Amino acid sequence: MASRWVFGVIFLVCATLLGVAFYMEYVMGLEPCPLCWLQRFGFMGAAVVSLLAFLHGPVAWGNRVYGLLLALTAGAGLGVAIRQLWLQSLPADQVPACGPSVDYMLEVLPWKEVLATAIRGTGDCAEVVWRFLGLSIPGWTAICFSLLVLIGLYFLLRPARSGGWIRS
Repeated sequence: MASRWVFGVIFLVCATLLGVAFYMEYVMGLEPCPLCWLQRFGFMGAAVVSLLAFLHGPVAWGNRVYGLLLALTAGAGLGVAIRQLWLQSLPADQVPACGPSVDYMLEVLPWKEVLATAIRGTGDCAEVVWRFLGLSIPGWTAICFSLLVLIGLYFLLRPARSGGWIRS
């Protein structure tokens, strides 16, 4: 399968995952915690990289560049998902205190402080509010991000074929 179509499928998968996240928020009533928001940004980054790669139709070094960008954005999302899984595994007495909502923090705090608080996570991030087949939301996102990292690394590390940046 041409890399263009692989990136197109990745874009559609990321868009679908974001749609599921918004469904869970607005239809199911699950309020996203700060780490959930960061994971959404990870999927948005992977979607943007994949859409650009799909539109560009890269070959050779172009695939490597887009593979690197995909691995980096998905890797950042994976790191956040692992952080949330760690918070969810803590005993109740070690869970950090719950914090204000992301909306409130964005209204009253500078963005650097909002980002620092989001990365640390709050007690809300440690709460498991939904499971499917025994895995919580960050468990599923960790699996998805891991697959995206592997695909990105494949494009980054596979032997370069002849050609330039795009197909003629």
